[in-house]
Amino acid sequence: MRGLLMDGDGDLVMKQKGVQRLTCWVHSYDWGKIGLDSSVATLHAKNSGANVLLDKPYAEFWMGTHESGPSYLVLQRDGVVNGGVHGQCGTEIVSLKSWILKNPQVLGDRVLDKWGCDLPFLFKVLSVGKALSIQAHPDKDLATTLHKMLPNMYKDDNHKPEMALAITEFEALCGFISLEELKVVIHNVPEILELVGCAYASQVLHTDKEDGEEKAKSVLLSIFTQLMSASEEMTDKVVTKLTSRLNTESQMRKLTDKEQLVLQLEKQYPADIGVISAFFFNYVRLNPGEALYLGPNEPHAYLNGECIECMATSDNVVRAGLTPKHRDVPTLCSMLTYKQGFPQILKGFPLSPYVTRYLPPFDEFEIDSCILPQGASTVFPAIPGPSIYLVTVGLGTMHAGSSKDIATEGDVLFVPANTEISLTTASKLQLYRAGVSSMFFQILRPAYTPYSLGK
Repeated sequence: MRGLLMDGDGDLVMKQKGVQRLTCWVHSYDWGKIGLDSSVATLHAKNSGANVLLDKPYAEFWMGTHESGPSYLVLQRDGVVNGGVHGQCGTEIVSLKSWILKNPQVLGDRVLDKWGCDLPFLFKVLSVGKALSIQAHPDKDLATTLHKMLPNMYKDDNHKPEMALAITEFEALCGFISLEELKVVIHNVPEILELVGCAYASQVLHTDKEDGEEKAKSVLLSIFTQLMSASEEMTDKVVTKLTSRLNTESQMRKLTDKEQLVLQLEKQYPADIGVISAFFFNYVRLNPGEALYLGPNEPHAYLNGECIECMATSDNVVRAGLTPKHRDVPTLCSMLTYKQGFPQILKGFPLSPYVTRYLPPFDEFEIDSCILPQGASTVFPAIPGPSIYLVTVGLGTMHAGSSKDIATEGDVLFVPANTEISLTTASKLQLYRAGVSSMFFQILRPAYTPYSLGK
């Protein structure tokens, strides 16, 4: 591997500008999976050597440069170590961001020109044990405003388009249902009428496709804002009435998937307006290997399962339900696009027999999934931008140039621009690569169609 050496004891020594092994950050949020049930926990333990606490929720494993969860690397240096936080003699522990600042060429010229001296993407693993908040991420203009006004709440001034690639079966609420579906909901869920009032419901019922998309968006904005602005007292009363009705009816008929979900959400977040607002959103269930992407100002809530996630480098979240955290209902309701209809699902397209690419319509990132059978090999060609590799299953050998290194579960590697990586394995190996979109470099192979649609 270019820039990698082995010392006299067989331990890995990394030269300053080569491929770098990263130690990465873990976040423990209430919605994470508990202890060893969490892939985040096991990956972080293997990556860092930390023990897994069996009663602790492990939610997110971060790989990147964002200050809310930075990755670190260990440099082996000759002579006196200058600056940084010192580890064992002869080593220096530095953040990936500070290392990139000193070695900007690892990003490649195009990335430097577009985004400056930082990674434009943030790579994550999520282990979702219960629903995350109903949320959206601001576009760049709104992110700049929110960060200036409330920097402790909105941590940066960047937008946050994102993509979730299912590792297990993965459930989410994403985007608004169609106008016709919403009319059915209003007829079938009387508790919504009780919260929003007849006037707002009537606007929906008397709006048709012929009235145009902007009219439909305006009506949806009005009724959704009215719903989300309901008082805590009224919300408690109506959610109790809703769950009582559904529990009674479940003895006489099979509840719909959405009704069953609502009962589940009520157990997780009693008396929360997010329980009823779930009726307004598409209920999306991904199979392993399917991906969902979200642009700025699109409402969503991840519900259950484990996924690989990638996004622009940001931690901005505007929340309005299914959370004990701060809610900013006026901002969320005013920022949404109010697009309607089922979201696009990506099934990826093959780069080789073993590598599948997921390419959302954003410049900042793409994800490659690699499943390498026992005894197989594959090559990731050199590209003009940086990559981060995460090994999730198995053991293999990674080659770059004349050097090689062992890669095993929990390993995270930063690969500089213009570095070819080849993999061989004696057992099944699975890894994921995050990098800048190949469309940004205009190197997507034209023979492939990037999107595969369907529910």
